[in-house]
Amino acid sequence: MRAVFYERQGAAEDVLVFGDLPKPLPAAGEVLVRVHVSGINPSDIKNRTGFVSKMAFARIIPHQDGAGVVEAVGAGVPPGRIGERVWIFEAQTGRAGGTAAEFVAVPSENAVRLPDATSYEVGASLGVPALTAHRCLFADGDLRGRRVLVQGGAGVVGSAAIQLAKWAGAWVAATVRHPEQKQFAHQAGADLVLDLNDTDVAAKIKAETKDAGLDRIVEVDLSSNIEFDLRCLADGGVIAAYSAHDASERVPVPIVPAMIVNSAVRFVYVYTMPGSAKKAAISDISDCLRTGSYHPRIAMILPLSRTVDGHVAVEKGAIGKTLIRVVDD
Repeated sequence: MRAVFYERQGAAEDVLVFGDLPKPLPAAGEVLVRVHVSGINPSDIKNRTGFVSKMAFARIIPHQDGAGVVEAVGAGVPPGRIGERVWIFEAQTGRAGGTAAEFVAVPSENAVRLPDATSYEVGASLGVPALTAHRCLFADGDLRGRRVLVQGGAGVVGSAAIQLAKWAGAWVAATVRHPEQKQFAHQAGADLVLDLNDTDVAAKIKAETKDAGLDRIVEVDLSSNIEFDLRCLADGGVIAAYSAHDASERVPVPIVPAMIVNSAVRFVYVYTMPGSAKKAAISDISDCLRTGSYHPRIAMILPLSRTVDGHVAVEKGAIGKTLIRVVDD
């Protein structure tokens, strides 16, 4: 099969190889998926560069997210799954083979039925962003009638959070750092979009919420925004942080302001989320898809042979999901 892989960590142009590898076979409890579209995430970049840890395998096919069709099943998996359209999450977690290949074998539960009306492109855009956003939003209860702020509303996780929060009945504000990003947050469905470079942004949020403040904040840059977040929180509000600039980053918390609003900070790492949280997220994401409420922004779609360009684009901050088309529809 055609695949992209690396055998050492480093820059994309130095280590990613496009070539032929043996087609995997599904083990017991697994399905073999013919990948149509593969999705690139920042965590794929971090794995390739050694951001957190060294390579766990001598050769790695990258990418956690993807979508395609079940071609074969291992022992214990109902044969009726063959031919099923699916979206894939955590394909490369604990395994050497991800979705940057024509075929990938994953645990059956990691290949989720894709609604007939949902494209492979949307399916490959779920995984890491949607599961992360869901955990940030719903880990602390129902959102109907709640007030949510999504920091970095033009980002991939930010866009997912806006759409899932609106689907769940929340009022949603979003922030951006560049004026040209406002349109993307608006397109995702945010009720209010603010530029963090403007003055009195926290005061504007308090005014929009009639001084009640925010029940949830989905946070992409906690170290920069912690004081701002605390000024915006409602009593008992939760800040859910899911990203870090580097592995040694620290966050000084202003204790008294945090205590006054009885706040909590939740740290979210999608790969170690409880299984029950993932099941709940998959159920809600599936419902959201069926209602047609999830429309991720696609930054670009490249052929498998140009995966290096996709990695570079993600590293440079491409707005929207960067996808690799593995098999033509």
